[in-house]
Amino acid sequence: MSFEINGKPFSQMPRAGQCLRTFLRELGHFGVKKGCDAGDCGACTVLLDGEPVHSCLIPAFRAEGRAITTIEGFGCGDGGTHPMQQAFLDAQGFQCGFCTAGMILTCASLNQAQRTDLGAALKGNICRCTGYRSIEDALDGRTNVDDVVEAGGAFGRSLPAPAGPDIVRGKARYTFDTEIEGILHIRLLRSPHPHAKIVAIDKTAALNVPGVHAVLTHDDAPDRLFSTARHEKDWMDPEDTRVLDDVVRFIGQKVAAVVAESEAAAEKACRRLRVDYKILPAVVDPEQAMAPGAPIVHPDRTTEHRVANAQRNIVAETHGEFGDVAAALATSAVTYEGTFTTQRVQHAALETHGGLAWLDPSGVLNVRSSTQVPFLTRRALADIYNLPMDKVRVFCERVGGGFGGKQEMLVEDILALAVLKTGRPVKLELTREEQFIATSTRHPMRVHIKAGADAAGKLTALQLDVLSNTGAYGNHAGPVLGHAVAESISVYNCPNKKVDAVAVYTNTVPAGAFRGYGLPQTLVAVEAAIDELARQLGISPYDIRRRNVVRPGDPMLSPPPSEYHDVAHGSYGLDQCLDLVERAMQADAPRPDLSADWLIGESIALTMIDTVPPAGHIADAMITLNDDGGFDLTVGTAEFGNGTSTVHRQIAASALATTADNIRLKQSDTAHGGHDTGAYGSAGIFVAGKATHAAAERLANMLKAAAAEAWLCDSATCTLDDNSVVSGVRRISFAELARNAQEQGEVLAASGNSQGTPRSVAFNVQGFRVAVNKGTGEIKILKSVQAADAGVVANPMQCRGQVEGGVAQALGAAMYEEMVIDAQGRIINAKFRDYHLPSFADVPRTEVLFAETSDTIGPMGAKSMSESPYNPVSAALGNAIADATGIRFTSTPFKPDRLFPALHEKFGD
Repeated sequence: MSFEINGKPFSQMPRAGQCLRTFLRELGHFGVKKGCDAGDCGACTVLLDGEPVHSCLIPAFRAEGRAITTIEGFGCGDGGTHPMQQAFLDAQGFQCGFCTAGMILTCASLNQAQRTDLGAALKGNICRCTGYRSIEDALDGRTNVDDVVEAGGAFGRSLPAPAGPDIVRGKARYTFDTEIEGILHIRLLRSPHPHAKIVAIDKTAALNVPGVHAVLTHDDAPDRLFSTARHEKDWMDPEDTRVLDDVVRFIGQKVAAVVAESEAAAEKACRRLRVDYKILPAVVDPEQAMAPGAPIVHPDRTTEHRVANAQRNIVAETHGEFGDVAAALATSAVTYEGTFTTQRVQHAALETHGGLAWLDPSGVLNVRSSTQVPFLTRRALADIYNLPMDKVRVFCERVGGGFGGKQEMLVEDILALAVLKTGRPVKLELTREEQFIATSTRHPMRVHIKAGADAAGKLTALQLDVLSNTGAYGNHAGPVLGHAVAESISVYNCPNKKVDAVAVYTNTVPAGAFRGYGLPQTLVAVEAAIDELARQLGISPYDIRRRNVVRPGDPMLSPPPSEYHDVAHGSYGLDQCLDLVERAMQADAPRPDLSADWLIGESIALTMIDTVPPAGHIADAMITLNDDGGFDLTVGTAEFGNGTSTVHRQIAASALATTADNIRLKQSDTAHGGHDTGAYGSAGIFVAGKATHAAAERLANMLKAAAAEAWLCDSATCTLDDNSVVSGVRRISFAELARNAQEQGEVLAASGNSQGTPRSVAFNVQGFRVAVNKGTGEIKILKSVQAADAGVVANPMQCRGQVEGGVAQALGAAMYEEMVIDAQGRIINAKFRDYHLPSFADVPRTEVLFAETSDTIGPMGAKSMSESPYNPVSAALGNAIADATGIRFTSTPFKPDRLFPALHEKFGD
């Protein structure tokens, strides 16, 4: 065969049946990504004779005699930048960047006619992060980044992501964008049964497959219980999981791992394994799981394993009451009661779980993983395999999306086992189907609410009864449950509150951490109740909330009382958020020309979120002055589109009176030293950013002291200005200070630490105007507005993108995303085209507004804004639909086929 890649001839022969995507990656073109291998996401897009194609669908042999262009060869000249690549840089049309190469190639290929209907033109390219507005901005030639920013003025400006140039050129390296000589491949045999005991595994035929090095089963794995959930404190999660178990508890659980020279050989050997199962009774429904006589998912677990009541399948529960809810409801002027259900949702990060692992010559186990928590994963691997901490290194390159799903250890344990057993480097990359059936999801919940108010609209009672389905394992079950019933009602002042909440095991795919961490599920019920009370009293949705939300100085309480008393109003902007959304929704806007079949309504929902998890969240940072006057900043937190890499540089640059490009960042590698709990729980800036700020401030003082020593003056007279220390008319550059220190055998460096306490709160208010077709149930979003209290906004462009991306992702869950599970516990829509991720055409533009506040706890006045934009979206949409139709729909997603029966009953044909 002969063909051309990026203008250069090649004559390699692809393997039989090989697709163009894998062929190109094997030739080193790592800008061609794997997102689905089914032609659904567009991450693998290349140009074939100038036309964009999904390379995962093209047999490699069909490239013979044709010209292939990947993102690496798309620039003008050697290392140059194509105008579309530059447009994406100017607009910052990416977050995690995993989809960006394919998106750029598709966008650059559009003609003028196609640009008039981007919904159709971009339907083959999915972005899970941005919400698409910045991508449209790139196509429209808009510039969203600030021009030259003066030294010391980085914080609060819209600076571009440091990885941007590499992302748009396909040079940014994600987990699998590397070559390791002699690497072996892992494929996993998974359970076809929801509950079974493994009686025997016959490896004979599998081991006879050429290229197979090992078949690993529960006999090869440590008999050690742990949780796949990663938290700073292990007691937050139950010990109920093994690396490989002799009991399988859901369809898709790993049974055995085959390690072979190729994925094909490993896959073939998996099919030749013979497993003798003893089928056990299974339970799929969470209500039935608690009933007497139900099958027990973990019969051997006790409270010593941090399982609340294994004999009733209850992994975690929380109960408490303030005041007397029943008495308050009996005397309230108005009451509301309802039961709401929320569905199982997939994170759908475009980069699936996976990693590479090897032993280096010194015997250190190295794991390169797509993870949000490298330091906690290292600790877990050291514990499971009885290794010294200094003999385990875990790190990540750029991560292709996380959303909480990678706050788990789902592949690293198998990678470590395979390396330790074979002594060879290994690779495990989950398929998209495996991502659906075998990782983690959002917790489905049933939420029953009772609420009451007096005639003046003051809340008298709030009661939540929550049932959470944690699936077969309890990773995050307790913390998600506690979070779900905390801020959802503690944001409201109410003298009588009651909570009864339970998380139960079922024989279904496990649930885990997901953006918002339980609050999106309960807010659907709580915010509906607030709207229903307002409707009965004739009060606007804004006013009833103004009369009841907490104010500075008010206690933020939900029963039972928390043992952690470190949450405070570092800043308070909820009142501003309500005002901003109300004004924006009232502003004149063109109304669509809709027929009488369309019913129009609008409403809002609000959310409060604690900016850091309780019980400790730790971050270390170190910054060093280099000979050239630049700085090396080392942090542990990972970058997966959350923007922390940009903001850490802005914080350090502002504290050191330099520019952000003068800060060179090293991150997310346990070999760098220090500790970082992880990039989750809205902690990337609020905790790790505080550590960076502390380190930079200390180094600033050291620079002033060094200059004062040279000048024989008081350091109090010294200030930092434009990469120099200044005192009166004297000025000495950072580079000169570095050379002076070097001559004395010293290095000017400082460290900083943050313990994640005290904690602040962030606020968001979402407003929607919608049209609902009473004949079909179709929903059109006519207006979307979200106001956010993010403290001092560190990077307005990035923060706006976080809000837009959160709204877009939440709208997917509110309107159509749903993992469908049959009566046996099998997921029946385990691929993108059957799951319906939001595409460009599905996502409305959201007007993003920021309250003007400054947080007294957060770094330089900032606080979190990664999770909270997601939280009020489903609730606000449900309230707007109710306002339009007069019908309270209580189950998400709000699909047309679910709305239609009630609409038909009320309005007829």
